[in-house]
Amino acid sequence: MTTLVTGATGQLGRLVIDRLIARGAEPQSIVAGARDTAKASDLAARGVRVVPLDYDDAATVTAAVDGADAVLLISGSAVGRRAAQHQVVIDAAVAAGVEKLVYTSAPKATTSDLVLAPEHKATEEAIAASGLPAVILRNNWYTENYAAEVARAADTGAISASVGEGRVASASRADLADGAAVVLLEDGHVGQVYELGGDVAWNYHDLAAAAAEITGRPVTYVALSPEEHAAALRAAGLDEGTIGFVTALDAGIRGGALADTDGTLSRLIGRPTTPLVEGLRAAL
Repeated sequence: MTTLVTGATGQLGRLVIDRLIARGAEPQSIVAGARDTAKASDLAARGVRVVPLDYDDAATVTAAVDGADAVLLISGSAVGRRAAQHQVVIDAAVAAGVEKLVYTSAPKATTSDLVLAPEHKATEEAIAASGLPAVILRNNWYTENYAAEVARAADTGAISASVGEGRVASASRADLADGAAVVLLEDGHVGQVYELGGDVAWNYHDLAAAAAEITGRPVTYVALSPEEHAAALRAAGLDEGTIGFVTALDAGIRGGALADTDGTLSRLIGRPTTPLVEGLRAAL
């Protein structure tokens, strides 16, 4: 079976390839699609086939998908353009007769009011309309997303946000990459929509405690109102578009968009997910 991993030089893509090989896939059976193939020389050295793949260049996508039995479509990073980019991959997969398309989506993508959800919803709908045999992986936040906040807390002694008492069932990238590898390699997952997150949904008091444990100094969670948060970001020099995006993300967390966890990820990978402190310590 030939497996194409898109976005293969990104942080998640590299880990997926690691886990595919660790779980028994032959390197020669893996195709790494990369916008800049020079960044994938280490993958090529391991025996992985590296091909150009740029979501904005349909010809590269068509060539990369050709001959693949399974495709992992890792969602793009160009917010606002992702649905169109993903459609290019979906169309190529249909034309190539791909037997399994796996897509990394967002939690509760079709019903969530999370600011990032609409593009994922549109992609899930496009996959369904295509008729492709597919698996949807609705990945919660990466624990690594919070490494920079913990690093800042070493200097400031505080983590500030407008998430209220909202909880986040984050998982490490390695955990989520392992889940993707399982779904790509195993039969029986087509047609499933998996909500994937860590075993524990933590709040920002827990995040502050984790930061204190890692940094060795007291760290406090400072709960801001949305207005206070926006003012603080403005004072830090952020533009209004970024301020609106950040406060909208926090509003989603405050409303519970990332709080649910049912153990699906740990069941898929056959082990507990990485605890918050351990994941943050590794990221730092």
